[in-house]
Amino acid sequence: MSKKFEAAVFNQKVRDCLSIGEQHVDLDDDWAEIHYIEINAGSLQEARQVASRKFPAMKGFVVRDVEEVKEFF
Repeated sequence: MSKKFEAAVFNQKVRDCLSIGEQHVDLDDDWAEIHYIEINAGSLQEARQVASRKFPAMKGFVVRDVEEVKEFF
């Protein structure tokens, strides 16, 4: 069964560029701030893996946190 997770992601390279008054070549400045990305996965571990693949560290992305989204009815 698939669950809904939320990953908190930002880009350190964008933050570094902005700190010296420059812009990142490929990414918008808003990537310096945390983006909350919804991920559907079977487990927390799987959600972390999906986030890491979609937002690779080698491109400057930092997956700060991944949490399960609790549904309230």
